[in-house]
Amino acid sequence: MPYRSPLETRIAKKTTQAICDFEMIEEGDRILVGVSGGKDSWALVQILDVLRRRSKKKFSLVAVNVDSGYAEYDHGLIARTCEERGWECRVEHTTIGEVMDDLLDAGDTPCSLCGKLRRGVLYRVATELGATKIALGHQADDCIETLLLNLFFEGNLKSMPARLVSDNGAHVVIRPLVYVSEAEARAYAKECELPIVGCCCPSCGDLSLQRQRVKRLLLDLEREHPGLKHSMLAALRNVAPTHLLDARLNPPAALRARVGAQAGSPD
Repeated sequence: MPYRSPLETRIAKKTTQAICDFEMIEEGDRILVGVSGGKDSWALVQILDVLRRRSKKKFSLVAVNVDSGYAEYDHGLIARTCEERGWECRVEHTTIGEVMDDLLDAGDTPCSLCGKLRRGVLYRVATELGATKIALGHQADDCIETLLLNLFFEGNLKSMPARLVSDNGAHVVIRPLVYVSEAEARAYAKECELPIVGCCCPSCGDLSLQRQRVKRLLLDLEREHPGLKHSMLAALRNVAPTHLLDARLNPPAALRARVGAQAGSPD
């Protein structure tokens, strides 16, 4: 089955590479795909379905939409779109929107708290459906922005992992679009005529000031230095732990042992 366009070919190649690099999909997997109605999650379920049809490995997909409870949210359009395309779909209705203000801590943004609550719902539904993996639509730009946000404002050096096992070991979260750019995901969702559905949260679309600034910074730098984001993504795959200042990675005793071994080696 040929790919429908050069864009789909490119996205399929990048997604396949990520799946192979991080061993995201195994024979017999039942993959829960979080579908919010945004461009990234639509692009994810579409390309996974394309790859599923071509793959020698047998795996299945189920799209799960978490409805936060906002009256204007068109979860019906998401369900109908999945049905029209032959994708199994489940809409999980919640009251997340109602409890946000009561649960919001001083250091949390509405989006970060909403994400945590929605992920908790996905974990529960994954157990109910017997899903072995949970696929999320975060793409390369999300990873790069998160790296800078943590570096600039949180004092740590981390991003979004491509494959993550939950704290209790019960769930495996995968991000197959980690090598795909935001622009590619947006163009692919448009090319496939997938309807973009906003979540209708009053805070949605109003990104935190910090993330807005990081997005603008990257946009400006990419204009001046084309390929900069590609280089940053490559850096996330090419870490040199011995050249960082974390003593947990470079304990003094191990460092002394290395120096001693080098001093005692013949020229």
